[in-house]
Formats: sequence, C-alpha cells, structure tokens
Amino acid sequence: MLDRKMLRKDPQKVAEAANAKNEKINMDTWIEADSSRRALMLEIEDLRCERNTLSKAVSLKKRSGENADNEMAKSREAGLRLNVLEDKVSEIDKSLAEMEKGFPNIPDSDVPVGGEENNVTLRSWGDIPEFTFKPRPHWELMEDVFQPEAAGRIAGSNFILFRGWAARLQRTLISWMLDYHTEAGMEEIWAPFLAKAESMTATAQLPKMEDDMYKIGRDNLYLIPTGEVPITNLYRDQLLEEADLPVRLCGYTPCFRREAGSYGKDNRGLNRVHQFEKVEMVRLEHPERSDQAHQALLDHAAGMLEQLGIPYRILLLASGDLSFAAAKCFDIEIWSAGQEKWLEVSSISNFRDFQARRGNMRYRPTGGGKPQFIHTLNGSGLALPRLIISLVENGQQEDGSIKLPPVLAERMGMEVIR
Repeated sequence: MLDRKMLRKDPQKVAEAANAKNEKINMDTWIEADSSRRALMLEIEDLRCERNTLSKAVSLKKRSGENADNEMAKSREAGLRLNVLEDKVSEIDKSLAEMEKGFPNIPDSDVPVGGEENNVTLRSWGDIPEFTFKPRPHWELMEDVFQPEAAGRIAGSNFILFRGWAARLQRTLISWMLDYHTEAGMEEIWAPFLAKAESMTATAQLPKMEDDMYKIGRDNLYLIPTGEVPITNLYRDQLLEEADLPVRLCGYTPCFRREAGSYGKDNRGLNRVHQFEKVEMVRLEHPERSDQAHQALLDHAAGMLEQLGIPYRILLLASGDLSFAAAKCFDIEIWSAGQEKWLEVSSISNFRDFQARRGNMRYRPTGGGKPQFIHTLNGSGLALPRLIISLVENGQQEDGSIKLPPVLAERMGMEVIR
C-alpha cells in the first residue's frame, strides 16, 4: 500500500507507475473522494469545537442558575450533524482503502520502463553444456519416475507425481536448500500452507491475484501460492525494535496456483504446474539497508546455483514485467539443455514499505521517535520443479543416465542416476 501523503502530493507519479506496470487505476476518483473526506473533516472539526463551546456555556449557565435550553438544543443538533458526517467519512475511508489496495507499488528509479523485452541481463555464470548427442527433454529422461497421467487420475491435469529417484531427488534438494540457508544465518520456519484473506491482502496477493488462487470457500481460506505469504505474515501487526532488524527467515512450502489464463504456455512436462515445491527466503530490513539486503539475497541464491554447477543469468526486470507489489526485482534464470531455453527459478524482490503498510509491520527506532514501517524482501531459494528440469537435462548422459553435481551426489549416495 502506498503512503497516502504521497498519493496527495504526487498523484501523477502514482498514475505513471501504474501505467508502467500495465495496471488500470482511476486516480481522479481517488482524488475526488479524498478531497471530499478532507472537506468533511474540516466541518467535523468545526462542529466539535462548536459543541465544546456549547458544552462550556451550558455548564456556566447551569452553575449560575440560568436557562440553558437553547445551548443544549444547539449542542444536540451539532451532535446529530456530527454523527452523520462521521458516518460519511467512515464510508469514504472504506472506499479509499479499497481503491488503494488496487494501486501497485511504484518501480524504483533504476527500473527500465517497458515490457519483458526491456529486461536487462546483468550478468551470467557458467558454460552452456555441450553434448556429442542430441539432448532430450526431462519428460523423456524421467518417463518412469515422473507420471503426469497418474497425477491426473488423482488430482487432474498439470499436477506432479514423482516416484523412485525423482521423489528422493526432490526431498534431497529441499533438505539441502534449507541447510544452505540456515548455515548462512537464516531462521527456518515451518508455516501453515493455508492463509486467511487478511494475510493474502498484506502481501498483496489479494485482490490482484484472486483468480490465480485456490480458495476453500467454506472456511474462507486460501491455499498459499508462495511461501512469501505465511512467512512474511508472521510479523503482520507486529512492532519490532530497531535492534531486531534484520529478520532473516527461510521455509519450505508447497505452492498452489490455478495459473488462470496460462493454458498452452509451456505446459509440457514440469514447466507449468498447479502445485510445486520451493524454499522461500524472506527478509525484514531497515529501510536504509534494504538495497544491500536485496543484493545479498540475490548473491545468496546465485551461490546455490554455483554449488550445483547450473549455468544461470540474472535479469533486472522492466516495469511491465514487475509484480504488482514489487519496487524492484531480479529474476534468476537457469539453462534447460533439453528444451534449449532459459527457465526462471527465482525472483528476488524488494517491496520497500509496500507490504509493511498493508500488513502494519513496523519497528521502533532505537533513539526514540515514531514507529517506522520496515522494508520487506523475498525470493525463491530455490523453486522446484524447474531446478529438477535443469539438473536432469543438463546432467544427462547419452545412455539416459543422469550425472549429479558433487553436492547432491554426496547426499544421494550416488554420482549417477541410472
């Protein structure tokens, strides 16, 4: 949520930011409603002063034995008018709040303007693997252990069923990633896999992404689309001490997404599914240090891929490719040898104080003063199953076996999956 003072001071900036993100907002309607509210508040303050003056006059007249009926009548009239105006302000406040939920975060000044064609490749690492044979896609290499038909009988299309070494590889990767994060100083969180609407609103999945989420109507709960939701909401409506910052968290969660409107887009195999697993990184940071924290999260996630020996590239997303809530985002893409394309495996985002305002997450300055909103950041560290796609396709041998990177071979107890 954006600062209301900023909305009043520079509505043009908000409108331009929304346009850059391809979001439709009606700034004029907000300005009109806010102007009406401020006019009503002036009238309310005048009535409150008038009622206080009348109350004092009534007291003085009663103490002196004079008749105060006229002043009492005027005070009652002012009170009735005050109730009407306060109800109007309350209704406008609700309307303003609903409109503000639909205003996207403002991209940072160094974010390129435009769509995904304007994303900037910042750096890359690793060599694209070369083969003496034609590399195959993962759905051929995993034919016996990845069974979408069986998953379809159980849950429907675009769900995953792993068995044998694929199930074990997924479990091993989750365990390794959690260990990697906690050894770097993050606290592991095991969070609920469902969330209330209030939690979804705080992290800005609602109202924007409602059509992409699974909802349990009877209980008014949502299956989480990302671990960002429950882990960030651990601090919703909380007041931290400045000394508590930064808060560095990680946690495993399944993620559930309906992927509304995405059918036909790279649906083959594990590319796009309704449930996938990942380990999420969340950071709550002092506003003055959020840029450094953003870079630290990016470097940490990239370091994991280097440990796995997977070629990657880092993109700075343009405004039209940014999420609704992000002020700035780096995408990490990894190479898929069998499909000969790059696949996103992590988005490292800085939300500034956007989520903190929606979720009322603040810190108390050490030297005293008014509580301030924290900055929230997060990123996948890392997302499955695209990580498995890259490991399987890049590590394939001509006989169909899969060579594992040393860090996984040690945990799996085998260098090659046959």
